[in-house]
Amino acid sequence: MGQRDEKDKVKSHKEKLASYFYDLSKLIFTGLVLGGMSLIFTDNFKPVYIPMIIIGLASTYITAYLANRILKY
Repeated sequence: MGQRDEKDKVKSHKEKLASYFYDLSKLIFTGLVLGGMSLIFTDNFKPVYIPMIIIGLASTYITAYLANRILKY
C-alpha cells in the first residue's frame, strides 16, 4: 500500500512540474514571439526585435521539450 502511494506522489509531482513547463512555454511564446512580431508590424521597427523573437522561439521549444521529457520518464 505504501509503495502505491509513493508512485502516485511521484506521478502527481511529474505532472505538475510538466504542466508548469508547458505554461511557461506558452507565456514565453506569447510575450516574446507574438509581442515581438506585433512590434515588427508597427511603424517603429528596430532590428533588436528579430533576435528577441528567435530567443523566444528557442526558449519556447526548450521549455516544451523539458515538459515532454519529464512526462516520458
